Amino acid sequence: MVTKLNMPVTIVILSCILLQPTFSESFCPLNRGASRLFLDTADTKCWDELLPLGIFHGVTTNPTLLDRSGEKCTVENLNRLSGKALEIVDEFMCQAWGSSVREIYDCGVLLSNPDRKRIVIKVPVTKSGVEAASMLIRDGCRVCLTACYNHKQALIAANVGAEYLAPYLGRMDDSGKDGKAECLKMQEIVTALESGTRILVASIRNAQTMIDLAAGGMETFTFAPEVARELFVEPLTSEAAAVFEDSAANNK
Repeated sequence: MVTKLNMPVTIVILSCILLQPTFSESFCPLNRGASRLFLDTADTKCWDELLPLGIFHGVTTNPTLLDRSGEKCTVENLNRLSGKALEIVDEFMCQAWGSSVREIYDCGVLLSNPDRKRIVIKVPVTKSGVEAASMLIRDGCRVCLTACYNHKQALIAANVGAEYLAPYLGRMDDSGKDGKAECLKMQEIVTALESGTRILVASIRNAQTMIDLAAGGMETFTFAPEVARELFVEPLTSEAAAVFEDSAANNK
């Protein structure tokens, strides 16, 4: 039996489905390309200052950043913070904790429950962390493996199916490693494996480091408010803008 469709109604229904915005389109401008920048702080005053600039894809946090900002490391508080951040950016990252695989997993589930599509759960790239990450991924949670210090850990991230791997560039430099080289090698590995894992470079101490890595083909970075402000420091641009304003004011 063939059912006759009411074409005008069908077209309206299909249009509503096709035109529904996805989470990745909410705040992302069309010309951004593959780049994703994250603001690495739990300080909501910095969010209010910098997120309206429109250059950030998301916010990253961890228990240490929460402590520095005077924010409690509780599921309830992180659910509140994620709600605030997601009013203006596409993703919010927060770190699960626990003394066992099950505790880390349970914490991750609770942290991601407010918005599974836009909250990314961070877990350290340890044996217990990766096992918990595997469970979270199977349960439909988005995952970032964090506290990465060696390019071999890119193999772990790609094969467990993590969406992000976060190497600590500055801290690798502090330990005597070549942080840039390690990050570029990680990118080379995931590209060769045709993995969808993004290398989310963290612990960035200055804007030039990020520029060098971007020129080398890396796309995803998280950095502190002071580095974000540094991106806008260019005296020649400030001088030119002031001249334009003076010309506009004197030509009424």
